[in-house]
Amino acid sequence: MAKLGKRSWAVILLVGITGQFAWTIENMYFNVYLYNTIASDPVYIANMVAASAIAATLTALLMGTLSDRIGRRKPLIVWGYILWGLSTISFGFITLDNAAKWFPAANAVSAAAWMVIIMDCVMTFFGSTANDAAFNAYVTDITDQSNRGRVESVLAVLPLISMLVIFGGFDGMTRSGQWQTFFLLFGSLVTLTGFLCAVLMRESASPVRQHGYFSDILYGFRPAVLRDNRKLYLALSALFVFSVAVQIFFPYLIIYIQKYLGFENYAVLLGIVLIIASAVSVLSGGLIDRIGKLRVVLPACALMFAGLLGMYAARAFWAAALAGSVMMSGYMLVTAILGALVRDYTPPHRAGSFQGIRMICAVLLPMVIGPYIGAAVIRKGGETYTELGVTKTVPTPAVFLAAALALLLVLIPVFALNREEKR
Repeated sequence: MAKLGKRSWAVILLVGITGQFAWTIENMYFNVYLYNTIASDPVYIANMVAASAIAATLTALLMGTLSDRIGRRKPLIVWGYILWGLSTISFGFITLDNAAKWFPAANAVSAAAWMVIIMDCVMTFFGSTANDAAFNAYVTDITDQSNRGRVESVLAVLPLISMLVIFGGFDGMTRSGQWQTFFLLFGSLVTLTGFLCAVLMRESASPVRQHGYFSDILYGFRPAVLRDNRKLYLALSALFVFSVAVQIFFPYLIIYIQKYLGFENYAVLLGIVLIIASAVSVLSGGLIDRIGKLRVVLPACALMFAGLLGMYAARAFWAAALAGSVMMSGYMLVTAILGALVRDYTPPHRAGSFQGIRMICAVLLPMVIGPYIGAAVIRKGGETYTELGVTKTVPTPAVFLAAALALLLVLIPVFALNREEKR
């Protein structure tokens, strides 16, 4: 059993939570920033999500493999976090006024929207290097099958804690238009984490150089590797289907609560949901390790499915709070279980090389497919409102129904994985 000491847990929690602050801002607040201050067309949001996913995946492929070859995760985490924070700060300077000044010949709305999208890709490169590639490989290095359920449950709850902290303590900044201060605060925190990692973190990897660099990048795509690691790729397939279902509704969640349900103080609703879901995830970590990951994955999916149907039907505040708590509890459990399974089946000493494959299944394809499905459902719903003479599209409950239907497809790889285990 790989026992984790206080120092290892400190690094996991510090790097994990500050990384999630940055990802929460990137995944949820960049959407709101773009929607509220620049352009309300959901296609811009879908374009940004897709471009970011492509950047994150390519980065994980290149930098994850590099971390295997040099046998060093720490420098990529340290410098990645420092630059990740600085690039987050830069978003406060992207405004319609600045776009008009910098590109006087272009349409200010289009120029500003594409500046946000391009800068999001830059920020994603640093974040994916530090978090998706190096930190995820680091966690795989220092854990084993006996404790990964517990570690994954803690990691799975960090995005919820991040959202709770940001929504509960700092959402007022965004609603009052203090975007520059908002980005400065959290960007500085991420940069500070990079400096702290330089002191706290111990190196976890050793060099693996079996082939040339570009050959190693393609390692996980080889048919022979796929045949030898069938369970890993089935777990990745389940993660892919689950992630598509999540991305159908997640990019539009805040906008839906605020504009369709009409809960302007959505931070209270999200706070209730996140506290309950966080408690469920943390308390379930040891149980997942004891009972077995494959035994609990389907009940966890059923819980999320029920929550999605509840969100489709909910209109009142407390109904949405109950349905949201069920949905997010299931979401956290499935995230932890599938993440732990992927780590369990990853070949030893190849954790970095497989981060790109994981990103393709968990980020690239889902974030390209899911948001466009969501955008199509929203446009078909035809819900709009007018603000200052501008007609804006509103997300509808149908996105939750579409996500629930997509989630059913996870049964296929999970049943196949169970058959492989029985063999």
